[in-house]
Amino acid sequence: MSEHYYSNKPSTPSEQKTWSTELRGFSLRLTSDRGVFSKHEVDFGSRTLIEHFQFPEVEGDLLDVGCGYGPIGLTLAKADPERTVHLLDVNERACTLARMNARQNRVENVLVFESDGFDKVPHEEYAAILTNPPIRAGKATVFSIYEQAHAHLKSGGELWVVIQKKQGAPSTLEKLGQLFGEVETVEKNKGYFIIRARKN
Repeated sequence: MSEHYYSNKPSTPSEQKTWSTELRGFSLRLTSDRGVFSKHEVDFGSRTLIEHFQFPEVEGDLLDVGCGYGPIGLTLAKADPERTVHLLDVNERACTLARMNARQNRVENVLVFESDGFDKVPHEEYAAILTNPPIRAGKATVFSIYEQAHAHLKSGGELWVVIQKKQGAPSTLEKLGQLFGEVETVEKNKGYFIIRARKN
């Protein structure tokens, strides 16, 4: 079976790559590697989510599920230094890179957790959870992320998802409609949907 970016321990030989980019008005220097999602650049979906995310009205920490090397969580941590952002990924190489990128961009209000799903998530309730879900892991895995996110959000907290129409945006909207009281498509761009679901 071929290895994917959602493998816990990538066996692909390491070949790190570092580049500079601008996200949400911040200049970031990011390092990625083989065996990690979107190793050459910040993917269009994540970039679109970063740029359109709106901080929730409720106070509290944020959670980036499937953080990869950290572009979403690190950018939002820089955007709101008063909040702590937890970054979570099953891929240990991704978690190592996220910690490295936090250090090299001097982002201190983050914590990175290697976790399969929400198993090792320390908080029961977040103000917002963001995910660019691992589509290739299958619909059951993606829907499980949505279900666990609902359980780990405060009342009034929000789940933000980026997903392509062809990879399941309609079924995601249907699923989130079943879980949450309020769901809206915030942005559509080049086939990508930015979806926000608010917990009652």
